[in-house]
Amino acid sequence: MKLKKLLVAGLAGVMMLATMTGCGGNSSDEIHVVSREDGSGTRGAFTELLGIAVDDVDNTVSTAEITQSTSVMMTTIAGNESAIGYVSLGSLNDEVKAVQVDGVAPSVDTVKDGSYKVSRPFIIAHKDGLSDVAQDYINYILSAEGQAIIGEEGYITIDDAAPSYTASGMSGRVTLAGSTSVAPVMEKLADAYMALNPDVTVEIQQSGSSAGIESAIQGACDIAMSSRELKEEETAEGLDPIVMAMDGIAVIVNKNNDVENLTSEQIMKIYTGEITSWSEVE
Repeated sequence: MKLKKLLVAGLAGVMMLATMTGCGGNSSDEIHVVSREDGSGTRGAFTELLGIAVDDVDNTVSTAEITQSTSVMMTTIAGNESAIGYVSLGSLNDEVKAVQVDGVAPSVDTVKDGSYKVSRPFIIAHKDGLSDVAQDYINYILSAEGQAIIGEEGYITIDDAAPSYTASGMSGRVTLAGSTSVAPVMEKLADAYMALNPDVTVEIQQSGSSAGIESAIQGACDIAMSSRELKEEETAEGLDPIVMAMDGIAVIVNKNNDVENLTSEQIMKIYTGEITSWSEVE
């Protein structure tokens, strides 16, 4: 009997604890900050736009969990009810929740009309002496057909798309390296381009914006993919940057989190460690 009573009491205690921790959607009131790695274009743009980086110094709290790619960021936030992170707008899915920033939800329309402020360009960059086939691939990206794919994937197209693209009949290889945020839409573009030009192989390496830029500078790839503006010292190395699309950066939380809106100041304070609990922003 004593054993039975102990088991019943223990089960009741476990159920009460589960109820307490599950209430409100957060397993813990402490905010679990998740960020991208150094060299990520998304991190560079996010920290600059929200005042987390000041005078080229990134003040992201040292306890932040660091993820190495967009997909890992999404998985991390989806698996932690106390977490906050950020991803490319075009990479959003229903596994996480995007919060409003200053009362504005991230979308193609709000980025395009300027009401959603957390946005940045997607850039391709190359040095002089680009091969004819690599130039042809860039022509496709900037064409009406390429821009249509960019729009279909949830990104914001450029205003001055080139005329309709005609298959070139070229052969050869084009190598790209860089941003894990740009890579998903670039893979869609590459597949469509290779269908039109079956003798061309387009290879895409996901290495982060800074690493991709360095690869292009060193001649290790034809084209760099960047999800941030190029720095002055990078353009000084002879890289020619081209804006291929615009993108929003969505601030994301777990789907069970009750928070729907954060101000820019609150996000800055969360990422610099000034705000450490969800109760401070609810």
